[in-house]
Amino acid sequence: MGKIIGIANQKGGVGKTTTAINLAASLAVLEYKTLLVDADPQANSTTGVGFDLHNVTTGIYDCMVNDTPAKDVILKTEIPFMELMPSHIDLVGAEIEMINYPDRESVLKNILKEIKDEYDFIIIDCSPSLGLITVNALTAADSVVVPVQAEFFALERLGKLLNTIKIVQSRLNTDLQIEGLLMTMYDGRLRLCNQVVSEVRRHFEDLVFTTIIHRNTKLSEAPSFGKPAILYDADSKGAINYLNLAKEILQRNNLTKIQQELKVMEHPEPT
Repeated sequence: MGKIIGIANQKGGVGKTTTAINLAASLAVLEYKTLLVDADPQANSTTGVGFDLHNVTTGIYDCMVNDTPAKDVILKTEIPFMELMPSHIDLVGAEIEMINYPDRESVLKNILKEIKDEYDFIIIDCSPSLGLITVNALTAADSVVVPVQAEFFALERLGKLLNTIKIVQSRLNTDLQIEGLLMTMYDGRLRLCNQVVSEVRRHFEDLVFTTIIHRNTKLSEAPSFGKPAILYDADSKGAINYLNLAKEILQRNNLTKIQQELKVMEHPEPT
């Protein structure tokens, strides 16, 4: 059964969509079948993996509002093990249209339940708000990765999101875990960046990923070419950072290929 990971932060510009695209791409390159779900009306994950919104006729909106089956909207990407559930500006209206739905917070969970077993990972790019669509994503997710920009107000803004996660945990999804806090847009030359990383690690200890995402030109350029960084420039620092993040998540979940091979060696199938 696949693991659903939401990428969430109510503050825009912290590397949320960049993380969703490049984490999904990195897991796929490591040959884990991965679905990227674009749950943001801005649809940046959809364009960021190479799709023109004018050519996207159905997507997550249709699944949530018109009961379109998930398998009918999923698109294949350039990376063999990576698929996309696209978004569209129409998703803006979904929150209003769903307002009278019974169990409206669980709509996305029920959609993904039908296809969860077909993937190793489902990565949800949440919108930069704490509205109904984001609550749906957190209700559907097994865990959440929180990108945290290495800046002065990082901790202050983090509190609001963590409170929302606690509310979702207590009322809607008791199994929701924090996969980790991910420091993004890090510049090692700046004393402030180092101070922020130290402060976040002091507060949250093991919840903070060892991997840090550095500021990187190639990482910023890649979406305008409709490519994840690993396709745009596999040797760039940004691509390597996200590959390391994918490996760290695999290790945290005891899912690395090496560990799987070791288990087979320790417990060979009877001949």
